[in-house]
Amino acid sequence: MNDRLNDALYGAGWAAVKRLPEPVANALGRTMADIVWRQRGKGVRRLESNLARVVPDATPEQLSALARAGMRSYLRYWMESFRLPAWSKERIRTGFEPKDLHHLEEGLAAGKGVVLALPHMGNYDLAGAWVTTKLGVPFTTVAERLKPETLYDRFVAYREGLGMEVLPHTGGAAFGTLARRLRSGGLVCLVADRDLSASGIEVKFFGEATRMPAGPAMLAVQTGARLLPVTLWYDETAVLRGRVHPPVDPPQIGTRAEKAAAMTQAMADEFASGIAEHPEHWHMLQRLWLADLVSDARVGGEASGEADARPDSGAPDGPGTEKS
Repeated sequence: MNDRLNDALYGAGWAAVKRLPEPVANALGRTMADIVWRQRGKGVRRLESNLARVVPDATPEQLSALARAGMRSYLRYWMESFRLPAWSKERIRTGFEPKDLHHLEEGLAAGKGVVLALPHMGNYDLAGAWVTTKLGVPFTTVAERLKPETLYDRFVAYREGLGMEVLPHTGGAAFGTLARRLRSGGLVCLVADRDLSASGIEVKFFGEATRMPAGPAMLAVQTGARLLPVTLWYDETAVLRGRVHPPVDPPQIGTRAEKAAAMTQAMADEFASGIAEHPEHWHMLQRLWLADLVSDARVGGEASGEADARPDSGAPDGPGTEKS
């Protein structure tokens, strides 16, 4: 029953919100965000806890205000995503302005493929639509399966309608397809700031241990593709902002696993620099740091009990890894 209700609510959102004028949709998103923030549910409290790592000197009042801004950013993502299928190509072309795009252009021109790795920031669906529409570059991504299956199908159809090739995240099955796309000089885009399974690579992130997906680095090591972290944020305009960070190069020595681990740490460092500059646009409403998993387990929590509402373009497992 809950699955069918979720599917119906998402369907209603897409049907209704995309018909609203943009200022009305934006105002609706801010109002909904403020209501959720005032209720201080589990997601808002977790967001505050995560932001406390990013801005360790913030007072409780400052963290609360930052969480409110974070919820407004998160609901802006949803309002835009519901409306994006109705946007004109010109609106998409003018809806995103990334800095340092030359890193992507040079990587594509080299013909060895490019992996774009992103954290949960801004609106990666809009950024992806911009890539396919403005740059005219198709790309492949991965979406985690949702329940019910009809809801997953909605998200896949939505992203494919924006020009993306979407593969299901089913263990390591997608890895081979992504590797083939890269070897042919293609573009792969993966959300890559959270993987608490056994196959995630442990990194230091804002001074504490967490795990991030092995997929982006493993793909780059195995195929020779360029790995580029990307961070996204909003400002006071209607335009999404972003930055393509410098390439994460593989170490000269070491096994594939050692090289992937070093690259994943470097990727995490680039994510941290972007998140620290725009913390209110990091939509991490779930447990992330390993210390939180241990703490929650001691009071009867479940490590797998939180999940983002979005079907992430999550990074697949590399060869030889296992899911917990």
